[in-house]
Amino acid sequence: MDAGMFVNRFDGQSRLLVRSLLSGASGVHRALGVFHRQQRANPGVSLSNLMETLCRDEITCPQTDAQPLTVKPLVCLFPALFKQNLLSFMYLVHSVLPQTTVLRVLECLSQDPHPSPWVTALVRQLERNLKAHNEEPLFTPLCTHRLRELSQRFAGFSETGGWARCLSSQTVQPESQSASSLSELGTQRKRKSSFVTLDSDGEETGQQSKRIKMDVCGSERVDGEEQSTDEEISEGLEDDAAAEAPAKELQPAPCDALPEHIKVSVLQIKELLESQTEWDQNSMDVFKVLNDCDPTQVEVLCNMLSLPDLPEQTLPKLCSSVLALSPDLSYSTAATIIKSLLLQKVLSLSEPASRCLVTTVTSFCSRYTRPMCHALIGPVLEEKDIGNTQAELLNRLIEGCLDSHYRLLVLQMTFKITWSEAVLSIIHSLLDSKPDLNEELFTQFTEQLVNQSPQFTKSVKFAKMMLTVLTKYSSHVTAAHKHSLSACLMLNETFLKKSLQAALKRITHT
Repeated sequence: MDAGMFVNRFDGQSRLLVRSLLSGASGVHRALGVFHRQQRANPGVSLSNLMETLCRDEITCPQTDAQPLTVKPLVCLFPALFKQNLLSFMYLVHSVLPQTTVLRVLECLSQDPHPSPWVTALVRQLERNLKAHNEEPLFTPLCTHRLRELSQRFAGFSETGGWARCLSSQTVQPESQSASSLSELGTQRKRKSSFVTLDSDGEETGQQSKRIKMDVCGSERVDGEEQSTDEEISEGLEDDAAAEAPAKELQPAPCDALPEHIKVSVLQIKELLESQTEWDQNSMDVFKVLNDCDPTQVEVLCNMLSLPDLPEQTLPKLCSSVLALSPDLSYSTAATIIKSLLLQKVLSLSEPASRCLVTTVTSFCSRYTRPMCHALIGPVLEEKDIGNTQAELLNRLIEGCLDSHYRLLVLQMTFKITWSEAVLSIIHSLLDSKPDLNEELFTQFTEQLVNQSPQFTKSVKFAKMMLTVLTKYSSHVTAAHKHSLSACLMLNETFLKKSLQAALKRITHT
């Protein structure tokens, strides 16, 4: 049944969100963008109409005359990828959703007779978040059985290539057949179909297979960044880690040289970048080669194109061509391109960024938020000599492109560096956006305030940031926090000292 026919069941505001959630693998981020725009236009906007409509009963027509009419919640009639996107979206905005509303949607989804494994895991993740079923495992009994079988097959496969043999679904052969089996395995590895895909929805299996293939020759550095991202952002992104895990296990020989067809494409792209003419569709199609490259080849390609030296007036055209690619680039490919193309340009800014650079940076950040955080925002923060121009650009990204989820990630990045005046303005911008700080993160942030305050005793920026903490986050301040912050304020020598002390004094604990 076509899900598009159900879109008209929703009101205008909810319809935009539903269409975003139906738009494929990027549906979650598109829906978040739509919701944040709706919040800016109407701070009192609510998701109650969307959730109520999804939970309404819908009569479904039988596929044959012999089957009776059935009644199911509307949400059960949408495709599995929509349900995945919906649950991920609900996880990210759960702070504005009543618990009863979330539980009602989860109850409706439980009526699906054939749920996908991903939907089941996401439902349980939300239940855990609500502490409704804390002991319920995220994986299904079938998944437990398959993992047990897989672990048993690892025995005796410690030699080189053992993981690849296990994950390629080859059964263990007797010794007399081992030579022929290995020969067949080598032949299969050359075929595109030999790459492992995880059990997931049919709608995403092809995309996951392609990303696994593209990440096969990845360097340890990129894989390490990807793993740390999954740990830092949220437990709710465990599905990303699961989808990309096989790529970290398969380790074929390194790709030292570019294949001929990639070399030809590099020459075509180079000629295109140097031309002064407008790019037509055929010209932009040459960038499709990026989806054929593994991470090592992408680095070689970027070096051959001298992307750090590319004139800024060429950036918007290049950006448009890359963003027009379908499917989306893998995390490692996007991160490599962003770092090569933009990092040095941002770090070398001595005056406000040009319109071309701002357009390119914001466009990449809106589409590839996660790679942008780790390939550009993080490295810029780590630089000791960044100034107001870099801070201004990062603040634009924070305000216009990052949802609460990624603002928390950037805030955590500031816990690992020494603060400067420029970094203070970035932290102030993050706090002004009111990300959903939990008790643990707020405690970590408070510790940073206390530890770094001695170097900012005369800084008005630091004092203003402190005032924001004491006013906007007063409900987070415990008695222990209050004691630490009081000692911190004693060192302050700015004209805001009395205001800070008064704001701290007004915070009471029940």
